[in-house]
Amino acid sequence: MNWAKLIDCGDVPLTFLDNTIALRQLEKAHKVVSGRTANTTAKSSVPRIITLGGDHTTTLAALRSTHLRWGQVSVIHFDSHIDTWDPSVLGGGVSHYAGVNHGTFLHLAHEEGLIRNTSIHAGIRAPVMSPKGDIRNDLRCGFEIVTARDIDRIGVQGVIKKLKERVRDSNVYISVDIDVLDPAYAPATGTAEVGGWTTRELLTILDGLVGMKVIGADVVEVAPIYDNPGETTVLAAAEVAHSLMTLMVQTPVKA
Repeated sequence: MNWAKLIDCGDVPLTFLDNTIALRQLEKAHKVVSGRTANTTAKSSVPRIITLGGDHTTTLAALRSTHLRWGQVSVIHFDSHIDTWDPSVLGGGVSHYAGVNHGTFLHLAHEEGLIRNTSIHAGIRAPVMSPKGDIRNDLRCGFEIVTARDIDRIGVQGVIKKLKERVRDSNVYISVDIDVLDPAYAPATGTAEVGGWTTRELLTILDGLVGMKVIGADVVEVAPIYDNPGETTVLAAAEVAHSLMTLMVQTPVKA
């Protein structure tokens, strides 16, 4: 495993005055980094990036850049919310600006042709606005759903099996919203939902994805200001990032 080289690229300077411009800034930074030649060209010439973020909308910028280097990818989306809402339902009725948000970015990624119809959510438990319409649109966006409570029925190994069967041999982008965890394990997030997975369950599921062709990933929606003195959430997020790096190192992917 000593072929891999990890580089901390630091923070991307983003404006806080306009989210649309901030997304373009993030997308440009992602393109700059992914445009560099990877350390070990015998394994791959394209670097694989893990983004550590706040608002989940940042995944849209990452997927746009990823598509340029890797083409369409399957997305494994760990979250308590589906995040495929049509902008006309969530925010877009106000303005286009408002329609690009952390609940619509996967819908937009589908509309832009960035993701495959072999994507899947994991850990879902939050209510939807329109049970029939939202789920129908989610299916149209190419997603299947593993709910948080499915783990009680099929166990951790059953969840791993479903994720692997869904993406099969495709290139995979893994996005982890920290609110996939129960608030007892990750209180420092903006839209916490009770009834989530434990940190141990999530890490075991990630470790079970060994062999998957992970070409990019992120860990988002961590809000350190809300964390407790023991820093429960940031510790969990750091370990999730470590698991994602491990998957990448274990399985090189040729670009």
